[in-house]
Parts: sequence; structure tokens; C-alpha cells
Amino acid sequence: QVQLVESGGGLVQAGGSLRLSCAASGRTFSSYVMGWFRQAPGKEREFVAAITWSGGSTYYADSVKGRFTISRDNAKNPVSLQMNSLKPEDTAVYYCAGDRRLRVGMTPKDYSYWGQGTQVTVSS
Repeated sequence: QVQLVESGGGLVQAGGSLRLSCAASGRTFSSYVMGWFRQAPGKEREFVAAITWSGGSTYYADSVKGRFTISRDNAKNPVSLQMNSLKPEDTAVYYCAGDRRLRVGMTPKDYSYWGQGTQVTVSS
């Protein structure tokens, strides 16, 4: 059974930092495009960041550019998301996603595998 499991969420004050990790089981994701999405209550799931299978290229939503960094270590967890200078509007459930596609996707339908999500709450 293929699983992606996120960890690292929590409650943090505005301006603080969190690091999310995504662990994989049942399959190696070293050749997969990996992404992070988030979903706030009452809103659509939205793209946050993505990284190519080699880690050579990264992509970010404008709302997080300069504050968040996606990275991967194919020998360990397939993908991490370092979140700095957090804002209350970053509050959401964050999801790790993976797909064996040639190009990075920025919509949920581009990804076949999903984790269950981890809650990130930023207080003002």
C-alpha cells in the first residue's frame, strides 16, 4: 500500500517557523515530482510548492515565495517544506502529494498520491 504521511504541523505565532516533512512507504518516490498543497476551511485546495524528481527545479505560489522552501532528500523523506515568516493567512491543512509525471504540476489533479494532511495554525 502506497502511503505519504506528513508531519511537523502545529501552532505557531505570526513570524515564526515550521518545517513539514513527508515520509513515504510502499513505494519509492525518488523519481516522482513532489508537491505541497494547502486547504483552508471553506476554500479550495491550493498549490504551495513543488519540486522536480532531481531537486533541480522548484516552484512556488506567489503568496509563499521568499518565505517557504521546498527540498528533497531521496535517501530519506521524499520532500520537506521549510516555512518561515508565517502569517495567519497561512493557516490551513497542508498536504504532501506525488506523481510520476515529466513536468511539475500546480493543480491537485496533477497528482496521484496524497497524504492525509497536517494542520498548520498561525496565530496573530
